[in-house]
Amino acid sequence: MSPGYRCATEMVLVPGRGAAMLAAMSEKTIALVTGANKGIGYEIAAGLGALGWSVGVGARDERRRAEAVAKLRAAGADAFGVPLDVTDDGSVTAAARLIEERAGRLDVLVNNAGVAGGWPEAPTTIDLETVRRLVETNVIGVIRVTNAMLPLLRHSAHPRIVNQSSHVGSLALQTAPDADLGGISGAYAPTKTHLNAVTIQYAKELSGTNILINNACPGYVATDLNGFSGTQTPEQGAAIAIRLATLPDDGPTGQLFDDKGVVPW
Repeated sequence: MSPGYRCATEMVLVPGRGAAMLAAMSEKTIALVTGANKGIGYEIAAGLGALGWSVGVGARDERRRAEAVAKLRAAGADAFGVPLDVTDDGSVTAAARLIEERAGRLDVLVNNAGVAGGWPEAPTTIDLETVRRLVETNVIGVIRVTNAMLPLLRHSAHPRIVNQSSHVGSLALQTAPDADLGGISGAYAPTKTHLNAVTIQYAKELSGTNILINNACPGYVATDLNGFSGTQTPEQGAAIAIRLATLPDDGPTGQLFDDKGVVPW
């Protein structure tokens, strides 16, 4: 699948929707980006929209979601809003239903939504509620959304899943003597390690299918997640997720990448 591919999957007409609209949708790649109302998620949506894709802007905040969709449309992207709270079963189910009714399938899922705790954060003094909150969003949320969207992804000719991870989730980098990953992180970094492990298990289960699933390390990007202290722009951080979303059919699966290549687990 190249960045400009057009999915040729045959559409099944959905009751209550016009045949002409569904025919037009069948010619476009359909993507969903969670946490897409700002930061890296927004830039991923913008990058995919620039390829001519139809991009669902997943976000729980109604005003910010609407503003992001309006901004993307003003730039020429075919964007649509998807009310989505990755921590809520009902919200995720409704989001899957919305995409099914709109397009009948999903070609690309980018699990970008995430939260961070304090930094640095020692495990000996960490608030356990912080740990629970981060695991619920950064790990369970990804599983919840992925499982809800898998039936729609199975209708795609070239399905791709991209999970937003981080260099701090790499055990190899965390244990390297000369690694500088910003200090101790008792909650956030372990959730990304957990996400890496979950992605490996998905890759094993989906082996033999046409679904490619990989994790992306965006780098140290200036977003509100780190108080805008990063050294890269959100657009730069979005590049690797966009690359993984547009992998060819013989591309890799079950791996962790940054803009330089494979990152060790």
